[in-house]
Amino acid sequence: MADNSSSKAEDTASDSVEAAKNASDKKEKLADQVMQNPQVLAALQERLDNTALTPSSYIETLPKAVKRRIDALKQLQVKCAHIEAKFYEEVHDLERKYAALYQPLFDKRREFINGEAEPTDAESEWHSENEEEEKLAGDLKNVVVIEEKAEAEEINVKGIPDFWFTIFRNVDMLSELVQEYDEPILKHLQDIKVKFSEPGQPMSFSLEFHFGPNDYFSNTVLTKTYKMKSEPDKTDPFSFEGPEIVDCDGCTIDWKKGKNVTVKTIKKKQKHKGRGTVRTITKQVPNDSFFNFFNPIKVSGDGESLDEDSEFTLAADFEIGHFFRERIVPRAVLYFTGEAIEDDDNFEEGEEGEEEVRCILHLL
Repeated sequence: MADNSSSKAEDTASDSVEAAKNASDKKEKLADQVMQNPQVLAALQERLDNTALTPSSYIETLPKAVKRRIDALKQLQVKCAHIEAKFYEEVHDLERKYAALYQPLFDKRREFINGEAEPTDAESEWHSENEEEEKLAGDLKNVVVIEEKAEAEEINVKGIPDFWFTIFRNVDMLSELVQEYDEPILKHLQDIKVKFSEPGQPMSFSLEFHFGPNDYFSNTVLTKTYKMKSEPDKTDPFSFEGPEIVDCDGCTIDWKKGKNVTVKTIKKKQKHKGRGTVRTITKQVPNDSFFNFFNPIKVSGDGESLDEDSEFTLAADFEIGHFFRERIVPRAVLYFTGEAIEDDDNFEEGEEGEEEVRCILHLL
């Protein structure tokens, strides 16, 4: 019996070896067939060529002396980045200088908008591209009945009603933030100003939102300050592309009683664990509102990272602040009429990267 068992075991082992050999032979034949396929060979060669041509692999093949010279070029590049940072600091100084020159024009704009002054005939003269069509339309309007003309003359409109609110409504980036209950408040917005940090102070700019008397808060001005940095990162100096907004501060809104639109009151039922009695409590929870803009997420100074939603919210906040500074305030009338919005729609993607000051989320 033992001899028979031994013989069977030897036969089984022999069969296994034979099967393995056959499988190996099949793999070799398949590999030969694949390697003889011109398309497969071409694909493999292309992959090898691409791998050989990657910058990092090429650098690795260079002699040590050449690598040493490349390191020297990187040292020069870092010095260039620091000079570029100084350039942007001087650009910021120029912005401050020219902001002072723009301000008298913006002050007059405010007066016209709020009805504090009337433009002269010379100041209100404007020749549009559609002047012929407008003249024809004007002639047709002169045909209206005397009663309608008299009624129109009786209407006493002060300034340009809802000027800034209309801009908020026209610009998608802003209208997405505005809730229905924000609208009556924004109709009291009289002016938006940009203020730059003083010489010798850390680089920053502030947005000032000036409001007329209203039933919602007692503040006459709401502010938002954006802190900037114009220096290469020590750990990644080659990523420097200009000033970055790195943090922002809002302000406290002195809401009048029951008028705070950034919170809402909800009722919640609570059941006592022991007695089983139920009571109703009220509490305030955050509410969507444009005025949350003045209570931004703070960037942690201890290096602690933000969650994904907070990073997205902060990046959007930086973008909005930059848009107010670069587009809305300097070109307000064109966003009121919609002309600037049409220009923005025609702005080719990619050209925005050419702006002198870029808004980049850079978490400390």
